[in-house]
Amino acid sequence: MKPPTTSLKYRPDIDGLRAVAVLSVLAFHLGIAKTTGGFVGVDVFFVISGYLISSIVFSEIAASRFSIVAFYERRIRRIFPALFAMLAVSTIFAFVYLFPNELIDYSKSMLAATASGSNFYFWRHSGYFDSPTSQPLLHTWSLAVEEQFYITFPLFLVFVRRLFPRRLKVAVVILFCVSLAASVIVVSRNEQTAFYMPYTRAWELLAGTILSLEIIPYTKSVWLRNLGSFAGIALIAYSVVTYTEQTRFPGFSALAPCIGSALVIWVGGSGSSLVGSVLSWRPVVFIGLISYSLYLWHWPIIVLRHMGVLFGVGLATSLGHAALLSSHRFDMAAEIAISFALAVLSWRFVERPFRIGRMRLSGRPLFALAGAAMLVFIVVSSCTILAGGFKGRFPADAVAIASGMEGSQGTGTDRLGVCFILPENSFEKYNRDLCLREDSHKKNYLLLGDSHSAMLWSALESSLQDANVMQASAAACEPSLNPTGTPSCRQMMAYIFQTYLPTHPIQGMFVVGRWEDKDMDALGGVIAWARLRGLPVTVIGPVPEYDGPLPRLLAYSIAWNQPGLVSHHLVPGGALMDAKMQSMAANIWHVPYISLYREICGGHGCAEFADAAHTVPMMGDTDHLTKLGALVVVRDLVAKGELSE
Repeated sequence: MKPPTTSLKYRPDIDGLRAVAVLSVLAFHLGIAKTTGGFVGVDVFFVISGYLISSIVFSEIAASRFSIVAFYERRIRRIFPALFAMLAVSTIFAFVYLFPNELIDYSKSMLAATASGSNFYFWRHSGYFDSPTSQPLLHTWSLAVEEQFYITFPLFLVFVRRLFPRRLKVAVVILFCVSLAASVIVVSRNEQTAFYMPYTRAWELLAGTILSLEIIPYTKSVWLRNLGSFAGIALIAYSVVTYTEQTRFPGFSALAPCIGSALVIWVGGSGSSLVGSVLSWRPVVFIGLISYSLYLWHWPIIVLRHMGVLFGVGLATSLGHAALLSSHRFDMAAEIAISFALAVLSWRFVERPFRIGRMRLSGRPLFALAGAAMLVFIVVSSCTILAGGFKGRFPADAVAIASGMEGSQGTGTDRLGVCFILPENSFEKYNRDLCLREDSHKKNYLLLGDSHSAMLWSALESSLQDANVMQASAAACEPSLNPTGTPSCRQMMAYIFQTYLPTHPIQGMFVVGRWEDKDMDALGGVIAWARLRGLPVTVIGPVPEYDGPLPRLLAYSIAWNQPGLVSHHLVPGGALMDAKMQSMAANIWHVPYISLYREICGGHGCAEFADAAHTVPMMGDTDHLTKLGALVVVRDLVAKGELSE
């Protein structure tokens, strides 16, 4: 069976679909509400790529002019220029801002990115959802998957064409089914492997390949085109809005965004539709045109922002954002603006010249230039690793302070996965016998809340001599009778309020959270519930927060001799939240209130160190007390009589 002579006419709706894909990923990485499944944008990209590349390849095969060398030339011109530009700029920032161990890790990931092996590197060293902002090149994993596919796919086509010239479509469908089956099986056993491996992702690109083979004939029905395109975009939207980090992915879950993308592409091949017209709108198409560069640049910008080295509260305030935007929204807007600006520049002055402009090379000059660029990155990475991250860039005391970011001393992880449950943990891992063990010789108190409760448990347990402090903590899980968080959060709160507390009379409860305005109604409900049952409640307020990890900010202030740097990165609003909660506790809830904020931030600013020698930061990250920091704060509160049994 001959491959189809696929039409290669330009389709603006596909560029519009690219825009949907990249904006989904961008929204997810920015943490924009209701886009918890935005990571599926990568899967949309895979289907688009499989369709477009395969359409070109099959048209060349049909015309008997397919060349593997020419194919690889196109891939180099498409991928390498913008990628290498991003790597060059990111590496400059890495040498300025990353500490030695971080720079070593960065250099290893750059080696992997240069060799199109990022997915294997991050598979071994970092889950996609595990501390992603510590990996500036994490997003290159998807490029590696694509390149691995396109290195082998032309060889597969040549093999099939020579041995089974009439079975090309069948071979592609079989390969699709095998890869999909592998994805389903592997994801049930090891989600991280399934997420990164090319053999569990190949079917997504092959979905586009099947479209390009026209195995499914195009429809001439206008109503069917509209129905199909609407269903397709709805499937993508459903994935973006409903999927979360806990969704088992890829496997069957990846079918929704991939089928949705395939539907949009399929119906657009036979004519226009309402969805296709929206996707073909020029502003949407333009975002699609710059989507590759936008994908490349947005993530390093977000990582630098989370490190506290871009923007900062001081800059936001100086620009007068306070009347219009919170510091968080200001930083988000700045991230978007800078990402788009760099994407446009990269598309205009890097992508286009190498693809269709003066810098368009072919043959040996192209391969030589690509090889030389790769060699430069390999040499820089190797030298950095061998030099131990060039420790001389920072003073020893700055590096020592920055080491406070390593591990998780500030998040109560001495009972992680036991009494402090993470989103990926099942509630069954919660050890009720240990975490809720009562002591008949002491007053029994329950510490309930999110990671901010977990960071206080050890300090409370050791400082309240006549109290036995039990613990029920779940990440991102503020105390609530009807929580909307993760399954483990909902199960924990249901167990505490419906099973444990009604049958276990205790002497009091500490409720702690990373409080926001939206939590006040739920907190009020918890207090009212406890009052009806005669259970005393003590509300523990928020801690000060920074827009970057405090150990990093302290290290920069030492290295650059800027003692006031940290205060410029204090997130505004904490004092107002604390004052509001204190007022509500006194005038509405009528319960004791413990102000961590006032204890840490006095009249001379916020305490930045937990010890007199200035060796241990008060915070281990942006908003969690270190173990020593929590102990110092709690003991001071006890000594003042503000916190007692």
